[in-house]
Amino acid sequence: FSLQELHGIFPWLVENIFGSLDGIIVGWNLRCLQGRTNPTEYSVALDFLDPSGPMMKLVYKLQAEEYRYDFPVSYLPGPVKASIQEQVLPECSLYHNKVQFPSSGGLGLNLALNPFEYYMFYFAISLITQKNSSITHHGSPSNSAYFILVDTYLKCFLPTEGSVLPPPSFNPGGAIPSPTPRSPAMPFSSYGIHHTSLLKRHIAHQPSVNADPASQEIWRSETLLQIFVEMWLHHYSLELYQKMQSPHVKLEVLHYRLSISSKHHGSPAQSGYQALHAYQESFKPTEEHVLVVRLLVKHLHAFSNSLKPEPLSPSAHSHTASPLEEFKRVVIPRFVQQKLYIFLQHCFGHWPLDASFRAVLEMWLSYLQPWRYAPEKPPQSSESLPRTVSEKWATFIQENLLMYTKLFVGFLNRALRTDLVSPKNALMVFRVAKVFAQPNLAEMILKGEQLFLEPELVIPHRQHRLFMTPTLGGSFFSSWPPNITDASFKVKSHVYSLEGQDFQYKQMFGPEVRNLVLKLAQLICQAQTTAKSISDHSAETLSSQSFFSWFRFTPSDMNGSYTGNDLDEIGQDSIKKTDEYLEKALEYLCQIFKLNEAQLAQMMMKCRTAQEENGKKQLPDCTESEDGLILTPLGRYQIINGLRRFEVQYQGDTELQPIRSYENATLVRLLFRLSSALNQRVSKNIVSFCT
Repeated sequence: FSLQELHGIFPWLVENIFGSLDGIIVGWNLRCLQGRTNPTEYSVALDFLDPSGPMMKLVYKLQAEEYRYDFPVSYLPGPVKASIQEQVLPECSLYHNKVQFPSSGGLGLNLALNPFEYYMFYFAISLITQKNSSITHHGSPSNSAYFILVDTYLKCFLPTEGSVLPPPSFNPGGAIPSPTPRSPAMPFSSYGIHHTSLLKRHIAHQPSVNADPASQEIWRSETLLQIFVEMWLHHYSLELYQKMQSPHVKLEVLHYRLSISSKHHGSPAQSGYQALHAYQESFKPTEEHVLVVRLLVKHLHAFSNSLKPEPLSPSAHSHTASPLEEFKRVVIPRFVQQKLYIFLQHCFGHWPLDASFRAVLEMWLSYLQPWRYAPEKPPQSSESLPRTVSEKWATFIQENLLMYTKLFVGFLNRALRTDLVSPKNALMVFRVAKVFAQPNLAEMILKGEQLFLEPELVIPHRQHRLFMTPTLGGSFFSSWPPNITDASFKVKSHVYSLEGQDFQYKQMFGPEVRNLVLKLAQLICQAQTTAKSISDHSAETLSSQSFFSWFRFTPSDMNGSYTGNDLDEIGQDSIKKTDEYLEKALEYLCQIFKLNEAQLAQMMMKCRTAQEENGKKQLPDCTESEDGLILTPLGRYQIINGLRRFEVQYQGDTELQPIRSYENATLVRLLFRLSSALNQRVSKNIVSFCT
């Protein structure tokens, strides 16, 4: 087809595949397409949408001709949409120089995107827009075509080995121009240190055929990552969103707003301004959404860990590092850290207190352990032992301190409110304790806290200390000799950039959190005792169950009043598992927080005796004799006054239990006669079948 025809069909085709932005057209429903259930459609869709497949070839073909496609601002994530509608540019360079203001004013704003951006916007946002459609997953979300495609695109555009494959060339003049060429005067590495350079790269939006090959190599990687992060990690309130804008961007925004207001005769619509301040984030991520974000986190760790070691001389480094290598260096602190932290806080605060939280937990633990995705393998001999966390990760831990400490406290608060007798909840506590108990990790977190709490050094000729975002650090203190000061500054700038200057830090190894850990330890002891009593109760019930339990006809009111939880469905093995998880979790918590074992043992004893006493308290006062329990005068007094009572249980033939007040007496008698007649006639046959 001619390019003109393809240009016309492209937006329709993208919508046909990924569904409409309002969720009415479902499209190919890639999130439900599984290889097991629909093998043909699954393989066809993956081949068609592959990075080297027909769809991407079409994208590159259109890219060569500099076509633009409109994406409505009204379908962007809430805070970004509210900001643009108030005519304030977001910090993310993805939106710069792309907003199309309508000639008549109002809210009909669009982003003018190139074909690659347009395709990826639709692909990423379909994870969110299609969530309300009636989807029934017949398999794991991680086996769906959508999940596989996300993985494929990440591996292609953010490769851990080699460089990004160049797009196929369709024009005789050479490769497709990058839509965001980098000026040779502005080296790529600088954007790891200063925000404005990144903006300047994106302000000049005119494609140039003579763009340097380095920018060719990187722009798709950067665009893909920015789109994924913007679409999937936008869980913040507006106040937070405004706080996230760096000082440099605020300055750019000011100039931008002045130029806009002069163009539009000072008309930022009042309604848009009110919308901005009234906006509150109400979006709730799904489990599938969290799994996709975890995939992104794991890949970014592998991507940034594949960075080659720096040469010894800094001058050599500046000349030899490729743009992709520089991108690896800054990818997590510059693009992901802040938004992922807010996303996790949102999930920790709003996710239901049930076992589905496991998805969020595993995503958090994946981010905390970049060493799991490092290329080097641990020595064979130490496989059975827990791997010691190397000192080389100290910088990562310090620059992500809140991810470890504040979110750990958030998890503690959740754990104290969950039923730890449930094996799934016990497993979550065990997982967190196991990760934090890795040798040397707690020590490195403690060191990070100490660096943050170091008294501040007064800078000469300054009244107050200025903290910048993590990506701005470095050169300001380069003349200061002690390394420790630089590390302390980095930790403080990380904390204050995420939480603001007035943040009151709660120490993970301080007395307040230690008390929470002791409370959790007590809860673990109680859960172990409860699990044991449930186990004993289940064993008794099993032994006294009638023949009909083989057919799942278990009497619902058999003596006990225990209603049960998921342990009943899973059985005795599960109770053992719960006990193992809780015991190991307690052991790990002791290691992390250096808890006194004698003190813990005493607490466990107290807990058990308290539970036993609670059981005894229900019985009236009596003495044991050969004939069983005999009431004392005090016991008689307690019964007469209704202070205590015996748990009277029917202990005879379960078929002859007294008829209850809520039962139909006639039916009970008739059905008993019927079952007795059946037993008389066919009991021998039934016994022989059973044996």
